Amino acid sequence: SCDTTMQIGPHLLPNRLFVAPMAGVTDRPFRQLCRGFGAGYAVSEMVTSRKDLWHTLKTSRRVDHRGEPGPIAVQIAGTDAAMMADAARHNIERGAQIIDINMGCPAKKVCNQWAGSALMQDEPLALQIIEAVVAVCAPQGVPVTLKMRTGWCARAKNAVASARAAEGAGVQMVTVHGRTREQGYKGEAEYETIAAVKAAVRVPVVANGDIDSPEKARAVLAATGADALMIGRAAQGRPWIFREIAHHLATGEELPAPTVAEAALWLTAHLHDHYALYGEFTGVRSARKHIGWALRGVPGGEAFRAEMNRIDDCAAQLRAVGEWFAQLGQRHERLPRIAAAANDDL
Repeated sequence: SCDTTMQIGPHLLPNRLFVAPMAGVTDRPFRQLCRGFGAGYAVSEMVTSRKDLWHTLKTSRRVDHRGEPGPIAVQIAGTDAAMMADAARHNIERGAQIIDINMGCPAKKVCNQWAGSALMQDEPLALQIIEAVVAVCAPQGVPVTLKMRTGWCARAKNAVASARAAEGAGVQMVTVHGRTREQGYKGEAEYETIAAVKAAVRVPVVANGDIDSPEKARAVLAATGADALMIGRAAQGRPWIFREIAHHLATGEELPAPTVAEAALWLTAHLHDHYALYGEFTGVRSARKHIGWALRGVPGGEAFRAEMNRIDDCAAQLRAVGEWFAQLGQRHERLPRIAAAANDDL
């Protein structure tokens, strides 16, 4: 069951349900929201290894961990071993307790620079990067973890070899998204490769990709033998999926969905937190996607979403959300069970 603890280096995690790092989504307010609903671990959005971007507002927000429960895990991406080592050092100085290397992101803007999952095409470079990052982190007692895909394309599934090499270089946990780079987010995630990686290494292995319900979580654990599960898109708009999965794994039963009143409460609290991090101008805009996800599958949600996109101050946005939920009336009614968002786990 997922209520058992898990260790990454010196850090004991309360459970085995993780939030996936998703660019533009898993900021501090979202990570804390998921932790509040029972996620045992959350990794920050990807931080660039380019020094010239470290002082931008976007990057400084991404490395803001005030008030977050530990361990603080930061994901870094890049293509140059020395730059990646510098990025690891820079983030440790700012409080990172675990460094995650991104070899899983399929985004073109990342892959064109040979970062993310493109590194799976160049195993010697990937290994060089891992070794350089471990050399910086190990003396500080900071574990290095790796997020990867099954390979670059169906003909080149090298996840098992890559995971073995990473373990040999000192990586302490490997997360595998059950798709190739070529697939992006299309098709179904497959779990045989994750099972093969689990059988090949001794470090903990985390299964990722298409885990969108408690039943699917149970099936993926059984199929892969993984030590933990990482949930991305399915947590968007329904962060309580973590408590639903934990309950199902512990009891075999289904936890009822939250009531309308509960959903209104958590969304309002999340919006306050969101505005506090981003400020008025950016906050009201970046909150729209979170509101949109929360309204998925709720009657009248689509129409309200269109109206929401025309509001451009925080107080009015908050008021509109409150009024919309109040008009739903049956506040004790439970939300419909809904399909996952189509955004990307990175």
